[in-house]
Order: sequence, then C-alpha cells, then structure tokens
Amino acid sequence: MATLRQLEYFVTVVGEGSFTKAADLLHVTQPALSHQIRALERSAGGPLLERLPRTVRLTPTGRAMLPHARATLADAERAQCAARQAAGLEVGELQIATLYSITLGVLPAALRQWRQTRPNVGIRLFEHRHTDELVDAMHAGQADLAVGPEPENWPGFTRVLGIEELVVVVAADDPAATGDTVNLYDLKERSWVHYAPDHGLADVLDNACAQAGFEPRIAVRTEQTAAAPALAAAGLGPALVPDNILPKDFDGHVLHPEPPVCRTLTAYTRSAPDPLAAAFMDVLFQSAGLRARGGDG
Repeated sequence: MATLRQLEYFVTVVGEGSFTKAADLLHVTQPALSHQIRALERSAGGPLLERLPRTVRLTPTGRAMLPHARATLADAERAQCAARQAAGLEVGELQIATLYSITLGVLPAALRQWRQTRPNVGIRLFEHRHTDELVDAMHAGQADLAVGPEPENWPGFTRVLGIEELVVVVAADDPAATGDTVNLYDLKERSWVHYAPDHGLADVLDNACAQAGFEPRIAVRTEQTAAAPALAAAGLGPALVPDNILPKDFDGHVLHPEPPVCRTLTAYTRSAPDPLAAAFMDVLFQSAGLRARGGDG
C-alpha cells in the first residue's frame, strides 16, 4: 500500500519535473527518492513516470494516480492541522481556493473583517486563472472551500453570494466616454484589451461579445487581471472587468453594459462546511457587496 511519504515524493517529482530537483527540495538523496518511487510503482502495478534525459513524463497510470495523490496529501495536512488545534499546538489555518479576479475584488473586504474578528486564524490562498482549473483543484482536495463563479453540477455544498457586475473601462478621453452606459455592439469596431486565452475572463468577454453579435478584435492580451483596466485607461482599447476590482482613484471612464454582463459568485465545499469554513462564508456574504441573485437582469 502506498505511504504518504511515497505520495509526497511522487507529487514533488511531477511538480519539479526532475528527480534531482525533487531530491534537493525534499532534502533526501536521489537514490533514496528513486527507491521510494519504485516501491510506489510496484504498489501501483506499473510505471508512474517515464524517465527522459532532461525531465520526467507521467505515464497513463501516473496521470490516473496524480489527482488522488494530491487529494490524499491535502486531506492528511488538514487532519494534522485539526489534531494540532485540538491539542492546543496551533490556532489553525483556513485554506481558500479562488480566482485572481476575486482576490482583487470580493475577497479583500472579507479578509479584512475576518482578520479583525479572528486574528489567530491564518489564511492560505490558492489562486487560479480559470473556473475549470479552480473546480478541478477543489475536486482534488486543494482547499477547505472555494470562492468563484457558480460551478456546474457541483456535488458538494454551494452557497450563492450574489451577482457580480462587469463593466467596460475606457480612457477618460475615449470617444465612448460620453455617458454611463454602453451597448457592446457599439464597440464592435474597436480593438479590445483582452485576456490570455487560458484566463477565465477571456471566456467572459468572448461570450458577452458573441451575445452582442460580434467577435472582439484584440489590441493586447494580458495575463494579469489588474492590468486590464490600467491598459484600457491608458488608451489601448476598451476592457471588460469586474466592477469591484477598480481602485478608488481609478482615472479611466466606466461604462455599464446594456444589457448587463453579470456572473453569479458562490462559495462551495466538497461536503458540509466545517464551522470555520461556514463562519468565513457568513463574513464573505455580508462583506461582498454583491447584488442579490433575484436582481439578475
């Protein structure tokens, strides 16, 4: 049967792409690491890794085992943390998986309030670019709870936080900066500040433009959510961004799409949330400042 040490070694080798780098990170000798991986492969019934000259590659068996190995290690870490809390050895940690745009928008107010009421409970964030990546990470056991767009067919617990509005940002001297609203179709000839293809907001922009009847031209693509409004304000083209990521001193012009572009945000767990996760959901719901779901129009 596989041991936690063997699973940790396996996950580390995959993450580092090298036995040598993994051995250095784990502070073990390379022969000892290789021995444990071979023992794990015998237990699994076949090779997990293909040894290449400069890297390693997962075999089909390895690909099947990897998400379960990660989930097992995450569960073991949480079990150890709970035991230490019960023994009075530490005050605890809440692990949250989310998207980069939500770290910028919804989470700061909640984390500030949480810190004021529970200063001895640490927060660990796992940030992702795309909703699919976030959901996969939660299935694999990465965190205690996730905060993100409503997941489809989620088998666990889900709490709706509300509706997040997305707005169009342009430069203050942009020809479109004449009012407070805009029909996206009126911007069909413009080149947009877009997102990297694997960024979740790239899908949001493409879908919104498709519903308006056009495909957006691209002026520039960015990996960073926070860069999009700055690039738009600098005059590179309109950008579609969550309204709650804009700083108070933002010097661009904000337009509200008509019809609105919105997404439902939720907090979700794999099973019934434990008291700590449930308490954070309460704080998040109160501080998020989102529109109630019934107001989605």
